[in-house]
Amino acid sequence: MTKVNRRKQYEDSVPLKERMVPWLFLSPSLFFVSIIVLIPLLDAFRRSFFMAASDRFVGFQNYAAVLGNSAFKLAAGNTVKFAVVCIPLLLFISLAVSLLLAAYKETRGIFKTSYLVPMAIPVASIVLLWRVIFHKNGLLNAFLALWEKTPVDWIGSRAAFGVLVFAYLWKNFGYDMVLWLSGLSAINPALYEAAQIDGAGSIRRFVRITFPNLMPTLFTITVLSLLNSFKVFREAYLIAGSYPNDSIYMLQHLFNNWYGNLDVDKMCAGAVMMALFVFVLIMLLQKILNRGDNA
Repeated sequence: MTKVNRRKQYEDSVPLKERMVPWLFLSPSLFFVSIIVLIPLLDAFRRSFFMAASDRFVGFQNYAAVLGNSAFKLAAGNTVKFAVVCIPLLLFISLAVSLLLAAYKETRGIFKTSYLVPMAIPVASIVLLWRVIFHKNGLLNAFLALWEKTPVDWIGSRAAFGVLVFAYLWKNFGYDMVLWLSGLSAINPALYEAAQIDGAGSIRRFVRITFPNLMPTLFTITVLSLLNSFKVFREAYLIAGSYPNDSIYMLQHLFNNWYGNLDVDKMCAGAVMMALFVFVLIMLLQKILNRGDNA
């Protein structure tokens, strides 16, 4: 009997009254989420088919205008590039550090707390810190001057992309590391003991035991890291404003500028396409990782 059939058989055996209990607890959250998220999302979907000024139905004209917009192409390309660069780096670094901390259980509590500090610092304070470090006359260029290096405009040049990548990794590293540690702690130690008795080395234990058992955690961390990659707009906006260097001009910059120009129809069309893209991407990730988990 497959896992799905066993789960269905178990659910059918549970009385209806007990099955309704979780939904009763979830109903307040579902109600407010519907008001705050779902209803505005449906309204944005409706507005994407109408002109903002006259409220006239135009079909897919707004979508065609957005896809043909050069600013949208630049922002979409930068957003995809940022996610492709940052997420694998974040997953690899946080997993590597979590594996090291898992080997030192006595002192990992101190490290977990210290790595989570960036999440507790307000965004405005982080922006001031980045300005002090990465300004053209900041600390980093002062350090480079000691080696007679030419000062770099870290915020106003293409180097801004590297600064934004660093800010994202620094902000989200501790959070992902804690999630990895929770996944590692859920693995049965008896599996490692049996593998050691059979003569399996550390690499073989990681490939055969650790990584397959971390598949559900990998999916969760990947999705959260993807969603958090869109939140880096706050730092980019506060540091460089509405029109930063082209290398860090993200979709959120574009939507913010369209909102300021009252181009609500294009903004809604772009937001709908972005939401559909993220939804499809998450479904593909779930399918791929579930396939690896089943294997």
